[in-house]
Amino acid sequence: MTDTNANKNETPKARLAAIQGRIARAAREAGRKPGDVVLIAVSKTFGEEAIRPLLDAGQRVFGENRVQEAAGKWPALRDRYGNVELHLIGPLQTNKLDEALGLFDVFHTLDRPKLAEALVKAREKGRTLPRLFVQVNTGDEPQKAGLAPKDVDGFLMRCRDEWSLDVTGLMCIPPLGEEPALHFALLDKIARRNGLSGLSMGMSGDFETAVMLGATHVRVGSALFGTRP
Repeated sequence: MTDTNANKNETPKARLAAIQGRIARAAREAGRKPGDVVLIAVSKTFGEEAIRPLLDAGQRVFGENRVQEAAGKWPALRDRYGNVELHLIGPLQTNKLDEALGLFDVFHTLDRPKLAEALVKAREKGRTLPRLFVQVNTGDEPQKAGLAPKDVDGFLMRCRDEWSLDVTGLMCIPPLGEEPALHFALLDKIARRNGLSGLSMGMSGDFETAVMLGATHVRVGSALFGTRP
């Protein structure tokens, strides 16, 4: 099994290069271009002192789970480094939407009509919307956010026809203990029949499998940062 935690003896730059190399190899083995896969460094729970070395090494795409946490650290980092793309990969409450729109370039967790309607209202008020991924609960887990696979087609139709929302792709988090490839393949199948090219799937323990199965965005945290505080 692949070690999902970063090697403490390696520098952040070396860890980043190793992950990028593994993504590139998996892409080439799948007949894809390495540049077609975006590495999202998942910096949730880590402070500026852990993030700055990766920024210094050239990483510019990061993922956060919570709006409030991101608001506490990213404005200053963006001012210093510039050209940072921030992805929201955790659930979003509608009462946090206004703040989230000022922070994030991409939402990975559009998962219900109420949030879609809130996005429409924000757009009507002149807000610029981020790129949107619809979250799919591929394992139909009752405790997990995301649309059931059987509900995705209808929701995407409403996004296009009723709300005029431009959806980039789909996102999933496979259930623990299940073969992730089955869930990645299911997500790809749903995306293809709906004409979507974006696939946000794969984390520290399975991102190479995700790349082999078409991921355009992989969300890697512990393999870059180590054990979370």
